[in-house]
Amino acid sequence: IPLATVAPDEINILDSSIENPKKGAVYFTHKKHAVDYKIACTECHHVYKEGKNVFKQGDPVQKCSACHDPVKSEGNVKKLMLAFHKNCQGCHKELEAASKPTGPTKKCNDCHKKK
Repeated sequence: IPLATVAPDEINILDSSIENPKKGAVYFTHKKHAVDYKIACTECHHVYKEGKNVFKQGDPVQKCSACHDPVKSEGNVKKLMLAFHKNCQGCHKELEAASKPTGPTKKCNDCHKKK
C-alpha cells in the first residue's frame, strides 16, 4: 500500500514543541504533493545514517521535532522552523526559478493560517 494512501490527505503543520508560535499552522495537502505532484516520500521524510537518507516508504514517520530542536540548530541539524522553511520554501523556490508552477514562496500568510 503506498504511504500516501494511508497518510492523512491534509495536514496542519504546527509542532506542539514550539512554545508561543508567532504564526499559525501551515495547511499542507499531503495527497496533492505525494499523489498528484508525484513527490517522493524522501523529499520531505528523512532518517540520516552516515550522511545518507535511509528512509524508505512504509517506514514509521517521526515528528520532525524528534531530531530538529524547536529552539536551536546543532551542526547540520537545523532548528525546527528553519528545517520546515528550508524544505518547503526551498522546493517552491526551485520550481519558481525553473518557471514551473509552484506554491507560495514569499508571504508568510500565504502558507500560515492566521492565529
